[in-house]
Amino acid sequence: MFLAGCASAPPEPEPAQAPPAQSKGGYYKDDGPHESPPPNLAEVPDAEPKVEPLHRYANRPYQVFGRNYVPLAQLQPYRERGLASWYGRRFHGKKTASGEDYDMYAMSAAHPTLPIPSYVRVTHLESGRSVVVRVNDRGPFHPGRVVDLSYAAAYKLGFIQAGSAQVELEAVLPGGEPAAVYVQVGAFTSRENAEGLRARFASELAWVKESVQLLLTGNLWRLHVGPYRSREDARSIAERLESHLNLKPLLIVR
Repeated sequence: MFLAGCASAPPEPEPAQAPPAQSKGGYYKDDGPHESPPPNLAEVPDAEPKVEPLHRYANRPYQVFGRNYVPLAQLQPYRERGLASWYGRRFHGKKTASGEDYDMYAMSAAHPTLPIPSYVRVTHLESGRSVVVRVNDRGPFHPGRVVDLSYAAAYKLGFIQAGSAQVELEAVLPGGEPAAVYVQVGAFTSRENAEGLRARFASELAWVKESVQLLLTGNLWRLHVGPYRSREDARSIAERLESHLNLKPLLIVR
């Protein structure tokens, strides 16, 4: 059995009751960000899916803490919801299950059974933010958690301080249909409020009103504008909307 990085660590301790004074993260004891993380983490590009051979050893069945795991033997459609956490400096530079060094500032993830390497889109269910990460490690093995993300991925999803978040995982297959990018301009518990903003689009922004979509995801009504072929196109629209409406749009991959 070849397990390293997140997977080969000693039994995961319970989350710290109070994080260190220099940070507000909800990470494990003795883990967390460095004192001076890179300043441009929001600009770190998502992992770009590409065809790669599966690792010779990292996809064999294995056992951790008395539980048996059988990784998927091939790339295939996959969807899962659950709790995501992240791991930081405690593992930075150590070997992952793939044999690569763990880089907490790259867009990567650990998963118990997804193929290594493979790619997955992770969507923060509360905010609607999405990122694409490359699975190159095993874990987490803490009950109730489905994925351990790199610090950079958790930062871009917006749950560094919380330490964990409910997410949806969806496998991204190289060569498959490209995902569309949308601009999210609002998320409301009330449909009436969402319709109010939609009406404002119709009256003030005629150039974009035909692209506005109202979706119910979970218990939130979300307004999405799009789709667009690339993040660059969507970002350009988001900047225009921000200047017109004095709001902070998000880029969403669907």
